Amino acid sequence: MKLVPVGVSARHIHLSQEHVEVLFGEGAQLTEMKPLSQPGQYAANEQVAVIGPKGTFPKVRILGPARKATQLEVSRTDAFALGINPPVRESGNIEGTPGITIKGPAGEVTIAEGVIVAARHIHFHTDDAERFGIADKQRLTVRLQGERGLVLENVIARVSPEFALDLHIDTDEANAAGAKTGDMAEIIG
Repeated sequence: MKLVPVGVSARHIHLSQEHVEVLFGEGAQLTEMKPLSQPGQYAANEQVAVIGPKGTFPKVRILGPARKATQLEVSRTDAFALGINPPVRESGNIEGTPGITIKGPAGEVTIAEGVIVAARHIHFHTDDAERFGIADKQRLTVRLQGERGLVLENVIARVSPEFALDLHIDTDEANAAGAKTGDMAEIIG
């Protein structure tokens, strides 16, 4: 049996260092609130407001460290509330996606693109991928064992020696299955 821990990913934003400074002031740096499942990644103490054509989320958690491009990751339900229609994409693939306005305590920025619904994926350390016989970018089928268990198709395998084993799904997917962070999912195909 190929079991993988589940990580439920709520709406969050990754900021470029340039945007960190626009939103929080010149020279500002993100500060760690708590580490995440992936080595070197963390939930920052800092939060921003994101403002769409139809709605606003006043407190969106920033995940650090700063990235080369700013990217907002939302669920499909969040997208409806904001009034936007982002595509399902892998993290970092933001070309041609909708933009959003981001407001911090020191300023505001409107990005022309960068909003996605994150594609469901599993981070595999290279050792785990080898043990499971999984290749980078392989599409997998995964069973969630929640109270309303579901089978997820098109789960992307992401393999790197810098990753820790973890299935990432959004809140819509987790709620549909009654799954939560720390549950175990089974790779079935």
